[in-house]
Amino acid sequence: MPFQLKYEQLLENLRQLRRVVVAFSGGVDSTFLLKAAVEALGRDNVLAVTSDAETYPERERREAMALAKEIGSQHLVIQTSELNIPGYAENPINRCYYCKQELFSHLIPIAQERGYDHVVFGAIADDLSDYRPGFKAALEKGVRAPLQEVGLAKTEIRALSHQLGLRTWDKPSFACLSSRIPYGEVITQEKLTMIDKAEQFLMDIGFRQVRVRQHDKLARIEVLPQDIQKLAGFNEMIVSKLKSIGYMYITIDLQGYRTGSLNETLETPKLEMAK
Repeated sequence: MPFQLKYEQLLENLRQLRRVVVAFSGGVDSTFLLKAAVEALGRDNVLAVTSDAETYPERERREAMALAKEIGSQHLVIQTSELNIPGYAENPINRCYYCKQELFSHLIPIAQERGYDHVVFGAIADDLSDYRPGFKAALEKGVRAPLQEVGLAKTEIRALSHQLGLRTWDKPSFACLSSRIPYGEVITQEKLTMIDKAEQFLMDIGFRQVRVRQHDKLARIEVLPQDIQKLAGFNEMIVSKLKSIGYMYITIDLQGYRTGSLNETLETPKLEMAK
Protein backbone atom coordinates (compact mmCIF):
# COMPACT_ATOMS: atom_id res chain seq x y z
CA MET A 1 0.00 0.00 0.00
CA PRO A 2 1.43 3.45 -0.91
CA PHE A 3 2.41 5.32 2.23
CA GLN A 4 -0.01 8.17 1.48
CA LEU A 5 -2.86 5.66 1.66
CA LYS A 6 -1.39 4.25 4.86
CA TYR A 7 -1.53 7.73 6.34
CA GLU A 8 -5.20 8.12 5.41
CA GLN A 9 -5.91 4.74 6.99
CA LEU A 10 -3.98 5.83 10.09
CA LEU A 11 -6.16 8.91 10.46
CA GLU A 12 -9.31 6.82 10.05
CA ASN A 13 -8.13 4.27 12.64
CA LEU A 14 -7.32 7.06 15.10
CA ARG A 15 -10.77 8.58 14.65
CA GLN A 16 -12.24 5.26 15.72
CA LEU A 17 -10.23 5.41 18.96
CA ARG A 18 -12.07 8.69 19.85
CA ARG A 19 -9.82 10.00 22.67
CA VAL A 20 -6.21 8.90 23.17
CA VAL A 21 -3.20 9.24 25.43
CA VAL A 22 0.00 9.15 23.37
CA ALA A 23 3.20 7.79 24.93
CA PHE A 24 5.41 10.62 23.74
CA SER A 25 9.21 10.60 23.75
CA GLY A 26 9.76 13.31 21.17
CA GLY A 27 11.38 10.87 18.75
CA VAL A 28 10.59 10.57 15.05
CA ASP A 29 7.82 8.00 15.46
CA SER A 30 5.98 9.29 18.54
CA THR A 31 6.10 12.87 17.20
CA PHE A 32 4.56 11.75 13.92
CA LEU A 33 1.92 9.74 15.81
CA LEU A 34 1.07 12.72 18.00
CA LYS A 35 0.73 14.99 14.96
CA ALA A 36 -1.59 12.49 13.26
CA ALA A 37 -3.66 12.04 16.43
CA VAL A 38 -4.19 15.79 16.82
CA GLU A 39 -5.12 16.06 13.15
CA ALA A 40 -7.55 13.15 13.35
CA LEU A 41 -9.12 13.86 16.75
CA GLY A 42 -8.50 17.50 17.62
CA ARG A 43 -6.48 18.94 20.47
CA ASP A 44 -9.10 18.30 23.17
CA ASN A 45 -9.11 14.56 22.48
CA VAL A 46 -5.37 13.95 22.64
CA LEU A 47 -2.96 14.01 25.58
CA ALA A 48 0.77 13.49 25.10
CA VAL A 49 2.51 12.02 28.14
CA THR A 50 6.29 11.98 28.51
CA SER A 51 8.01 9.82 31.12
CA ASP A 52 11.03 11.58 32.60
CA ALA A 53 13.24 8.80 33.97
CA GLU A 54 16.95 8.22 34.56
CA THR A 55 17.42 6.74 31.09
CA TYR A 56 15.90 9.78 29.35
CA PRO A 57 18.35 12.66 28.78
CA GLU A 58 17.37 16.18 29.78
CA ARG A 59 17.87 17.36 26.19
CA GLU A 60 15.20 14.90 25.03
CA ARG A 61 12.73 16.06 27.69
CA ARG A 62 13.17 19.68 26.61
CA GLU A 63 12.78 18.65 22.98
CA ALA A 64 9.58 16.73 23.74
CA MET A 65 8.08 19.74 25.49
CA ALA A 66 8.94 22.02 22.57
CA LEU A 67 7.56 19.58 19.99
CA ALA A 68 4.26 19.07 21.81
CA LYS A 69 3.84 22.86 21.94
CA GLU A 70 4.60 23.20 18.21
CA ILE A 71 2.07 20.51 17.36
CA GLY A 72 -0.51 22.14 19.61
CA SER A 73 -1.07 19.13 21.83
CA GLN A 74 -1.84 18.96 25.51
CA HIS A 75 1.24 17.60 27.23
CA LEU A 76 2.00 16.06 30.59
CA VAL A 77 5.47 15.16 31.91
CA ILE A 78 5.48 12.53 34.64
CA GLN A 79 8.37 11.49 36.89
CA THR A 80 9.21 7.78 36.85
CA SER A 81 12.17 5.64 37.90
CA GLU A 82 13.18 2.70 35.75
CA LEU A 83 16.01 1.74 38.09
CA ASN A 84 13.43 1.08 40.80
CA ILE A 85 11.52 -1.42 38.66
CA PRO A 86 12.12 -4.93 40.08
CA GLY A 87 14.34 -6.83 37.66
CA TYR A 88 15.19 -3.87 35.44
CA ALA A 89 18.61 -2.87 36.79
CA GLU A 90 19.86 -6.46 36.44
CA ASN A 91 19.55 -5.84 32.68
CA PRO A 92 18.03 -9.11 31.45
CA ILE A 93 17.49 -9.55 27.71
CA ASN A 94 13.79 -8.71 28.17
CA ARG A 95 14.65 -5.47 30.02
CA CYS A 96 12.43 -3.43 27.70
CA TYR A 97 9.45 -5.53 28.75
CA TYR A 98 9.80 -4.29 32.34
CA CYS A 99 10.25 -0.72 31.14
CA LYS A 100 7.18 -0.66 28.90
CA GLN A 101 5.09 -2.51 31.48
CA GLU A 102 5.93 0.16 34.05
CA LEU A 103 5.30 3.00 31.59
CA PHE A 104 1.90 1.68 30.57
CA SER A 105 1.01 1.08 34.23
CA HIS A 106 1.33 4.86 34.66
CA LEU A 107 -0.36 5.87 31.41
CA ILE A 108 -3.44 3.67 31.64
CA PRO A 109 -4.65 5.16 34.98
CA ILE A 110 -4.03 8.66 33.60
CA ALA A 111 -6.19 7.81 30.59
CA GLN A 112 -8.93 6.33 32.76
CA GLU A 113 -8.97 9.23 35.24
CA ARG A 114 -9.11 11.87 32.51
CA GLY A 115 -11.65 10.19 30.28
CA TYR A 116 -9.47 8.95 27.43
CA ASP A 117 -10.44 5.74 25.67
CA HIS A 118 -7.06 4.33 24.63
CA VAL A 119 -3.32 4.53 25.19
CA VAL A 120 -1.23 4.42 22.02
CA PHE A 121 2.53 4.27 21.38
CA GLY A 122 4.87 4.66 18.44
CA ALA A 123 5.88 1.10 17.52
CA ILE A 124 6.36 0.80 13.75
CA ALA A 125 6.51 -1.90 11.10
CA ASP A 126 10.32 -2.10 11.28
CA ASP A 127 10.10 -3.21 14.91
CA LEU A 128 8.66 -6.54 13.81
CA SER A 129 12.04 -7.51 12.32
CA ASP A 130 14.04 -6.94 15.52
CA TYR A 131 13.85 -8.13 19.11
CA ARG A 132 11.31 -5.84 20.82
CA PRO A 133 10.18 -7.34 24.18
CA GLY A 134 8.38 -4.11 25.03
CA PHE A 135 5.71 -5.00 22.51
CA LYS A 136 4.68 -7.94 24.68
CA ALA A 137 3.87 -5.50 27.50
CA ALA A 138 1.75 -3.43 25.11
CA LEU A 139 -0.24 -6.49 24.07
CA GLU A 140 -0.80 -7.49 27.70
CA LYS A 141 -1.96 -3.99 28.65
CA GLY A 142 -4.16 -3.46 25.58
CA VAL A 143 -2.03 -0.55 24.35
CA ARG A 144 -2.40 0.12 20.63
CA ALA A 145 0.34 0.70 18.04
CA PRO A 146 -1.47 2.61 15.26
CA LEU A 147 1.62 3.12 13.07
CA GLN A 148 2.44 -0.56 13.12
CA GLU A 149 -1.18 -1.51 12.52
CA VAL A 150 -1.18 0.24 9.12
CA GLY A 151 2.30 -1.02 8.23
CA LEU A 152 4.17 2.29 8.32
CA ALA A 153 7.97 1.91 8.20
CA LYS A 154 10.61 4.40 9.34
CA THR A 155 11.45 5.67 5.85
CA GLU A 156 7.75 6.31 5.18
CA ILE A 157 7.29 8.07 8.53
CA ARG A 158 10.23 10.33 7.81
CA ALA A 159 8.82 11.20 4.37
CA LEU A 160 5.36 11.93 5.77
CA SER A 161 6.85 13.92 8.65
CA HIS A 162 8.66 16.08 6.10
CA GLN A 163 5.43 16.67 4.20
CA LEU A 164 3.67 17.63 7.42
CA GLY A 165 6.40 20.13 8.32
CA LEU A 166 7.68 18.23 11.36
CA ARG A 167 11.29 19.11 12.08
CA THR A 168 11.83 15.59 13.40
CA TRP A 169 11.67 14.17 9.88
CA ASP A 170 15.47 13.81 9.83
CA LYS A 171 16.06 13.58 13.58
CA PRO A 172 18.61 10.90 14.48
CA SER A 173 17.19 7.72 15.96
CA PHE A 174 17.22 7.55 19.75
CA ALA A 175 16.77 4.79 22.29
CA CYS A 176 16.97 4.90 26.06
CA LEU A 177 20.44 5.12 27.59
CA SER A 178 20.13 1.62 29.06
CA SER A 179 20.38 0.24 25.52
CA ARG A 180 24.08 1.18 25.55
CA ILE A 181 24.87 -1.36 28.30
CA PRO A 182 25.30 -5.06 27.35
CA TYR A 183 22.65 -7.43 28.65
CA GLY A 184 23.59 -8.93 31.99
CA GLU A 185 25.70 -5.96 33.10
CA VAL A 186 23.99 -4.10 35.94
CA ILE A 187 22.53 -0.70 35.04
CA THR A 188 23.46 2.07 37.48
CA GLN A 189 22.92 5.80 37.62
CA GLU A 190 26.70 6.29 37.34
CA LYS A 191 26.85 4.38 34.06
CA LEU A 192 23.85 6.22 32.61
CA THR A 193 25.38 9.57 33.53
CA MET A 194 28.70 8.64 31.90
CA ILE A 195 26.98 7.57 28.69
CA ASP A 196 24.84 10.70 28.60
CA LYS A 197 27.84 13.00 29.08
CA ALA A 198 29.90 11.16 26.45
CA GLU A 199 27.15 11.23 23.84
CA GLN A 200 26.35 14.87 24.54
CA PHE A 201 30.02 15.76 24.02
CA LEU A 202 30.14 13.95 20.68
CA MET A 203 26.98 15.71 19.54
CA ASP A 204 28.40 19.05 20.67
CA ILE A 205 31.43 18.60 18.40
CA GLY A 206 29.25 17.85 15.39
CA PHE A 207 28.09 14.23 15.29
CA ARG A 208 24.31 13.82 14.96
CA GLN A 209 23.84 10.04 15.06
CA VAL A 210 25.86 8.72 17.99
CA ARG A 211 25.95 5.78 20.35
CA VAL A 212 28.45 5.22 23.15
CA ARG A 213 28.16 1.55 24.07
CA GLN A 214 29.63 0.97 27.51
CA HIS A 215 31.54 -2.23 28.22
CA ASP A 216 32.70 -1.77 31.83
CA LYS A 217 35.33 0.99 31.52
CA LEU A 218 35.52 0.74 27.73
CA ALA A 219 33.55 3.11 25.49
CA ARG A 220 32.70 1.73 22.03
CA ILE A 221 31.70 4.69 19.88
CA GLU A 222 29.30 4.23 16.97
CA VAL A 223 28.76 6.96 14.38
CA LEU A 224 27.49 6.75 10.82
CA PRO A 225 29.98 4.91 8.56
CA GLN A 226 30.64 8.08 6.56
CA ASP A 227 31.56 9.89 9.81
CA ILE A 228 34.16 7.39 11.05
CA GLN A 229 37.10 9.15 9.40
CA LYS A 230 35.87 12.50 10.74
CA LEU A 231 35.60 10.98 14.23
CA ALA A 232 39.20 9.80 14.09
CA GLY A 233 40.23 13.39 13.41
CA PHE A 234 39.05 14.33 16.90
CA ASN A 235 41.07 11.50 18.45
CA GLU A 236 42.99 13.38 21.14
CA MET A 237 40.03 15.57 22.14
CA ILE A 238 37.67 12.58 22.44
CA VAL A 239 40.14 10.46 24.42
CA SER A 240 40.80 13.31 26.85
CA LYS A 241 37.12 14.09 27.38
CA LEU A 242 35.91 10.51 27.76
CA LYS A 243 38.72 9.67 30.17
CA SER A 244 37.72 12.67 32.27
CA ILE A 245 34.19 11.25 32.33
CA GLY A 246 35.49 7.95 33.70
CA TYR A 247 36.31 5.66 30.76
CA MET A 248 39.66 3.91 30.67
CA TYR A 249 39.60 2.73 27.05
CA ILE A 250 37.98 4.48 24.07
CA THR A 251 37.37 2.64 20.80
CA ILE A 252 35.67 3.32 17.45
CA ASP A 253 33.32 0.64 16.10
CA LEU A 254 34.42 0.21 12.47
CA GLN A 255 31.02 -1.15 11.48
CA GLY A 256 29.51 2.19 12.37
CA TYR A 257 26.15 2.99 13.88
CA ARG A 258 23.36 0.44 13.60
CA THR A 259 20.17 0.05 15.58
CA GLY A 260 20.34 -2.39 18.49
CA SER A 261 23.93 -3.53 17.97
CA LEU A 262 23.91 -5.17 21.40
CA ASN A 263 21.15 -7.49 20.17
CA GLU A 264 23.80 -9.06 17.91
CA THR A 265 24.99 -11.02 20.95
CA LEU A 266 21.63 -12.71 21.47
CA GLU A 267 21.07 -16.31 20.51
CA THR A 268 17.74 -17.70 19.28
CA PRO A 269 17.23 -20.09 22.25
CA LYS A 270 17.70 -17.22 24.69
CA LEU A 271 15.20 -15.12 22.78
CA GLU A 272 12.65 -17.91 22.83
CA MET A 273 13.00 -18.23 26.61
CA ALA A 274 12.46 -14.48 27.00
CA LYS A 275 9.16 -14.49 25.13
